[in-house]
Amino acid sequence: MGDLAKIFKAYDVRGVVPDELDEQTAEAVGAAFVEITGARAAVVAHDMRESSGPLAAAFVRGARSRGADVVHAGLGSTDLLYYASGSLDLPGVMFTASHNPARYNGMKMCRAGAVPISGDTGLVEIRDRAAELVGASGAPAGSLVEKDLLAGYAGHLRTLVDLSGIRPLKVVVDAGNGMGGFTVPAVFDGLPIELTPLYFELDGTFPNHEANPLEPANLRDLQRAVLDTGADLGLAFDGDADRCWVVDERGESVSPSAITALVAARELAKHPGATIIHNLITSRGVPEIVREHGGEPVRTRVGHSFIKAEMARTGAVFGGEHSAHYYFRDFWFADSGMLAALHVLAALGEQELPLSRVVGAYSRYHASGEINSTVDDQDKALLRVREAFGDRGTLDELDGLTVSAPDWWFNLRASNTEPLLRLNAEAADQTTMRAVTDEVLAIVRRVSV
Repeated sequence: MGDLAKIFKAYDVRGVVPDELDEQTAEAVGAAFVEITGARAAVVAHDMRESSGPLAAAFVRGARSRGADVVHAGLGSTDLLYYASGSLDLPGVMFTASHNPARYNGMKMCRAGAVPISGDTGLVEIRDRAAELVGASGAPAGSLVEKDLLAGYAGHLRTLVDLSGIRPLKVVVDAGNGMGGFTVPAVFDGLPIELTPLYFELDGTFPNHEANPLEPANLRDLQRAVLDTGADLGLAFDGDADRCWVVDERGESVSPSAITALVAARELAKHPGATIIHNLITSRGVPEIVREHGGEPVRTRVGHSFIKAEMARTGAVFGGEHSAHYYFRDFWFADSGMLAALHVLAALGEQELPLSRVVGAYSRYHASGEINSTVDDQDKALLRVREAFGDRGTLDELDGLTVSAPDWWFNLRASNTEPLLRLNAEAADQTTMRAVTDEVLAIVRRVSV
């Protein structure tokens, strides 16, 4: 049996298999999931990790033992699971550890309509009930139906972005041996795209590189292939393919803030005056561009549960995060890296400019990227920074400490799970950005271990 207190996080379940998460635990969670959500039926999908199929099967046994009917979608990306939950109007569970190493696995849970389940909305209760049910397996009372949802998922995404008039494009996609290798061929089928696939073989051991496009080292093969093939752009997906990173025709990374602004402008063309969500460490250019296109920007804390809750509250049509998560009202307020990729393909294919020129219009400032510092006393370090910058800009504490001046800003916030402070800085020019970044880091690291 795994340690439930350790593997249940704020937004999902994640741990090492089998030491922390095993089939007995998954079965107990399946039973608890049905009891706590009151689900009469549920949908389940899993990624390509060796442990994912057996863990999903164990969860299904637990759910059926409590009388729930189960639709088993088999292999899928996380956004395919959201599609299943939304289109079937069922609560769902995705077995994946996203970009984590091969020895990990986990669960992402949602209620019907892809509404996320987090620590504040039922995950704690599921954890506690699962702890009581470990080993208490019962005979299956609910039915089991296997259902292939890939074609429906691909078709639905294609209804949300008009790609009918795009010019032929050369595209390199690095799936990192993750679920993008499963979903991209289905979604791209019939489009005027010359596809160069990298690492499309489903392999949960990740033999080529980690399926985490936020790490620059994991983009090098994609960048090289874009240049070698003369491609118009490159796309990199994480392990469960819910995040997408974009590389332009020069092999240069495109900031997720620029993608957020680009997609926001496209959504506002369809929905004039709509609300757009952005978290507080996306570029200052995002709310500027939203306003210029007649939209209403709303700033939130970092984290998908905050984004989704604020989108539901405001009816926002779109939301973007610095981590390459993109959320869509027309996709049940859920995130889909694939849907964001289709918007980029449409924006590029509707005209003749190269991608670097297209996204250049949405890239206005110079950003540091996220810089982590190991700190033994986070509060003390934050206080020192606050004292140093208190009279140099506007301060707010929506999420950590944000200091804003006319030509620069930074946010410094603590990790929820590690002794880290995370710094993001941005300025109108590179020199100022580096100066602000260096000054904050010098203060932070004086009290670091």
